[in-house]
Amino acid sequence: MAGHVQLTLTARVNPAAGEARRGIVRVHPEVLAALGLREWDAASITGARVTAAVLAAAGPDTPPGTALLDDVTFANAGIRENAAVVVAPVTVHGAGQVTVSGSALAAGSVDEPTLRRALLGKVVSVGDSVSLLPRDLGPELTATPATRALAISVGITWTNELLTVTGTDPDGPVSVQTNTAVLWAGGHDRGRTSRPSPPPSTALGFAATSPTESTPPRATTASGVVSHRAPPGPLVRPVSTLVGVDTQVARLTEWLSITLDEPEVLQTLGAAPRLGVLITGPPGGGKATMVRSVCADRPLTVVDGPTVGALESGARLAAVRSAIADLDDTGGVLMITDVDALLPAPRETTAADPVSTLILDELRAAIGAGTIALIATTAEAVRLDSRLRDPSLCDRELIVGLPDSSTRARLLGVILSDVPTDGHLDLDLIGSRTPGFVAGDLAALAREAALRAAARVTSADDEDRPEPALRTDDLLGALAVIRPVSRLDSPEVAVGSITLDEVGDMVETKQALTEAVLWPLQHPDTFTRLGVAPPRGVLLFGPPGCGKTFVVRALAASGRLSVHTVKGAELMDKWVGSSEKAVRDLFARARESAPSLIFLDEIDALAPRRGQSNDSGVGDRVVAALLTELDGVEPLQDVVVLGATNRPDLIDPALLRPGRLERLVFVPPPDAAARADILRASGRNVPLADGVDLTALADDLDGYSAADCSALLREAALSAMRRDIDAATVGPDDIADARGRVRPSLDAAQVANLQAFAQRRVE
Repeated sequence: MAGHVQLTLTARVNPAAGEARRGIVRVHPEVLAALGLREWDAASITGARVTAAVLAAAGPDTPPGTALLDDVTFANAGIRENAAVVVAPVTVHGAGQVTVSGSALAAGSVDEPTLRRALLGKVVSVGDSVSLLPRDLGPELTATPATRALAISVGITWTNELLTVTGTDPDGPVSVQTNTAVLWAGGHDRGRTSRPSPPPSTALGFAATSPTESTPPRATTASGVVSHRAPPGPLVRPVSTLVGVDTQVARLTEWLSITLDEPEVLQTLGAAPRLGVLITGPPGGGKATMVRSVCADRPLTVVDGPTVGALESGARLAAVRSAIADLDDTGGVLMITDVDALLPAPRETTAADPVSTLILDELRAAIGAGTIALIATTAEAVRLDSRLRDPSLCDRELIVGLPDSSTRARLLGVILSDVPTDGHLDLDLIGSRTPGFVAGDLAALAREAALRAAARVTSADDEDRPEPALRTDDLLGALAVIRPVSRLDSPEVAVGSITLDEVGDMVETKQALTEAVLWPLQHPDTFTRLGVAPPRGVLLFGPPGCGKTFVVRALAASGRLSVHTVKGAELMDKWVGSSEKAVRDLFARARESAPSLIFLDEIDALAPRRGQSNDSGVGDRVVAALLTELDGVEPLQDVVVLGATNRPDLIDPALLRPGRLERLVFVPPPDAAARADILRASGRNVPLADGVDLTALADDLDGYSAADCSALLREAALSAMRRDIDAATVGPDDIADARGRVRPSLDAAQVANLQAFAQRRVE
């Protein structure tokens, strides 16, 4: 979310010892607001060199002009305390791969899974120093497993270890995510030391379990493959605690039981006892957790797709062979997480990787004997080598979809089952306000709420300090910070401070949005009972500055649907196929996070009339892709499209027929009464002198848009400051001075054309 806003702050040392060396910069909440960032977003920090870090809100005692840095961030920025640093928003991509170098002890002892868990959530650039201390703050899962693993593998000195980032893919600042391959530079061979591997609860999802053996876990046999023979650890949840996947659990349990426990039944029926299952679903949806729970009483070996996929060709094949060999004696289940990283789809310009062919052959031979079952998980099924779906490999597929409102409430109930609460937690309310959230997002939400509850407790006096307890308000406050994984690639909508019901004037606009967006969500049974489908989309058109985008922000403030917003021109790309793919990806994210709203601002730039452009047909293909998504074979369930433009005559007519953007709503310029309401709303926090009559002022502002009215009061406040920097009120003279500076922006000819267009549509 890069931007042009930047602030110069004074760098000071963060006094909080618990945040030392974790890559977190604390700033005043007003700084976050000025930069247009939310807490735990990333920002660039420019001193003698440019680095990037995660921003968090500082306490109320921190001056607005101060940034609190830890010692590692000071070194990365090349500055000392009290130096000036420039803080600005920065675009940060999820890392596909990060390479680091460190001491011989760390490089020889810490395996890639633990290394990734230690760096999870941190923002890094090439040349930065980064500590092994997990971030462990903000919307991330607890880092306790990583700290245990580091203490076991490195020893007491692990907290002093500093690593250097030697490479990232893609370039630029990147964030370490759960599917990032974090590797040691030089390809050190870890896991072959005499130190024991961490138990299942210490590494994020890398374990092989068998409750029938009590011997210590074996050492890692290959990078990205860890084999354990120990009772299931805390990461293995009882099947009874899994929520929303009853059908998937039942099918997987049945398939494993028949194939591995009673193969003779299949053989009698003339079928080979072979099982290969592909499990798809969004990141954080609980795919691997479900498999671990179902396989809790079976030998289970896990191959980490991102880690193994980042190795050179021979090492990838060797890792897969090692995992299969580990199960040859006992049989069991081989799980490959994020298999798309290990077996990616070949690009159009290149042939399939020969090593992928060999890996597929090894997997085919392994499950052909009937003693090993293959389970592969992926969140990017479109990027997966299609040969994995061959009937001799993964011929069965399970989908772990997004939970609905009631399921999200139940998931939160499981996550918070052991958490002390202060009164009743309204989990149904939280469930209704978290569309698009998966289990991982809800766990992050609970953690952020816990941080808020802890801050409330620690800020109280020692004598009156209450017992730590979670409140509904803590969960509601956490919603302002946590974004679901389904919306990470979409710009965040600036949510308004008022809801749609509180918007004055704009009666027809509010009614159209209520019918097209809110009614299908609040009264789906009525549409079903009457046998009609809800409206598919709405087009708002009107002069610039008359509140089209404002009402969308008010709609988003209801918090009951996820909003995906994009300006039309942002989807246009010079490369053939890129713009159409961007449209498909946008609608795919909306379907995944349904119920959702797609807001296409300046839609005339995205869907102009076909046959009238000189862009080699790119615009025509984008319009075709948009029409296909709106009214194609794949239904657009619980997704509403909202477009906004001030040039409706430029939009392709096919987009405006019934079944697409079928509701056209004219947003007229504000009349005198509406201008008075706008002035009162904009001047809510402006101390106006007694002589200022907003009603009379509104009558005299013919030709002013809603944006002009707001700008007029801002300029009047600046005029009062020019008159007296200590001015306490804004008087009539300040208003008159602002009138001379802020002129009406509405074009009478444009307004007349838009009114004529609206009249033609009505007739």
